[in-house]
Amino acid sequence: MTQSTFRGPGAGAGPLMRVWAASEPAPDRLENEDHLLQYGQLVGVLDGATVPEGFETGCVHGPAWYVRQLAARIGVAAARRPYAALAGNLAAAILAVRADHEGRCDLDHPGTPSSTVCLLRHDGDHVDYLVLCDSPLVVDRGDRVEVIADDRLETAMAELRQSALAVAGTGAGADPTIRFRRAVTLQRQQMNQTHGYWVAAANPDAAFHALTGSLPLGGADGVRRAALLTDGASCAVDQFGLFDWRGLLDLLGRDGPAELIRRVRVAEAGDGGPGRRRHKRYDDATALFCDFEEAP
Repeated sequence: MTQSTFRGPGAGAGPLMRVWAASEPAPDRLENEDHLLQYGQLVGVLDGATVPEGFETGCVHGPAWYVRQLAARIGVAAARRPYAALAGNLAAAILAVRADHEGRCDLDHPGTPSSTVCLLRHDGDHVDYLVLCDSPLVVDRGDRVEVIADDRLETAMAELRQSALAVAGTGAGADPTIRFRRAVTLQRQQMNQTHGYWVAAANPDAAFHALTGSLPLGGADGVRRAALLTDGASCAVDQFGLFDWRGLLDLLGRDGPAELIRRVRVAEAGDGGPGRRRHKRYDDATALFCDFEEAP
C-alpha cells in the first residue's frame, strides 16, 4: 500500500490531500491490468479491458502495457500543462500512446487495447475530476455521499445481452459460449460510438466524452474524502453488497485500501464468488483513498 501527502498549489493552498492506495492482480492472473497514477496533485486509477480467450486485438501489446503507457503519458501531459483541463490532457495522452505503438499495430481494430480512467486533481480550494467508463469516483460531501459514475457501458451491455440471447437462445438448450462470444463482438462494435460507450483506446476524442467537473473543498458541501475505484474494488458495494458507499469510505479511512481488496477477495471466493454480471470469478482490484485536511 502506498501513502502520500500533497498540499494544493499556490498561496492559500487549502486543505492537504493525504492519499492511500493499493492495487492487486486477480489471484488467478500473473499480470495486473489495473494501474495507479500519482503525479503531484493528480491521482488516478486505470483499468485495462481484459481480452477474452480466443479474441484478437490487432495489437502486439496487451492491456497491461496499454494502461502503463497511458498512465505515463497522462503524467507527462500533467507535467507539461499542470492546470489544463483534464479531458485535454487525457486526449493528448491517448494520442501519444498511439505513437508509442510505433506503427506495429492495427489501431482501427475493434479489439484494440482500452482502459477506463478515473482522475482527481487537487487544485487549492477545489478538486477537478474526470471519469471515463466504469471506474467510479465516490466523494463524501458532509451530509451526503455522491457517486460519480459513467454508466454508459453498463447500459450498452444490458442491451447487448438481450441481443446475444436472441442469437444463442435461452433455456436448457442455450449455448452460453455462443452467447458470450456474441456479446463481446457486439460490445466491441459499440466502443467509442455515439450510441454506445466511451473508453480510452486509440481515439483521443473519447476523452471529451468523459464526465468532468470541479467540486469545492471546505464549506458545508465541500469534499471531505474521496475514493477512486476500479470495478474490481467498487464491486464490494454494487455487486457483493458488503456495505454502502459511506461504509466503503469509512473502511478505507480506518483500515486502508488493502483491507477493502482483501474483503472483496473473500466475497469472490465464497458462494457468490463468480459475481453478479461477471464472466470471471476474480478481477484485478485497485482503490485509491483521499482524505482532505485543513492545513495547520
